[in-house]
Amino acid sequence: MNTADDSLERELRAQGFLRIAGVDEVGRGPIAGPVTAAAVILDPQATPEGLNDSKKLTARRREALEQALSGCAEIAIAHASVAEIDEINILRASHLAMERAVAALDPPPDFLLIDGNMIPAGLSLPSRAVIGGDARSVSISAASIMAKTCRDRLMVDLAQQHPGYGWESNAGYPTKSHKTALRNLGVTPHHRRSFKPVHNILYQDKSVSD
Repeated sequence: MNTADDSLERELRAQGFLRIAGVDEVGRGPIAGPVTAAAVILDPQATPEGLNDSKKLTARRREALEQALSGCAEIAIAHASVAEIDEINILRASHLAMERAVAALDPPPDFLLIDGNMIPAGLSLPSRAVIGGDARSVSISAASIMAKTCRDRLMVDLAQQHPGYGWESNAGYPTKSHKTALRNLGVTPHHRRSFKPVHNILYQDKSVSD
């Protein structure tokens, strides 16, 4: 398996940027729970090996890398809530979570490598959007891992408060069993009302249920 490398970071350091933060978010697709972002500044002298897109790693490997990163990197994690997702839409909410994560790094970074094809409007620092960045840049990979492990843990906690939806294993994604539970158990305060499967159940009398 090809892992991310530090070529983008080396290129930026050669241009004089020293505090380079990788930024990524997780949780756009779920129908429950917040969207979570992380911003990570790696130490070039102490970067854990095997960093890659969090989706390509096993849960055990992600957790081992999370522990390693926690001991050697500067990390900030932030969320946008279900209410914010429903109010401003998931894309803007994911950008808001990214902006909050970057703002929590102190001192601030001097360059941002952001996963995806858009730079959030609220980020004024020098930035580069990197398509597929979580598999290309070690800094973005690190952010991907930190955001995913944090959000997965949060969904396990929420699953204990609202059993039956399978959040401890599906992380709020709209699996078949999650959608069945939604129909049988109803909508929780942690479900995203602007997302179609939830919206359809809330307004069943006005729309054809799937």
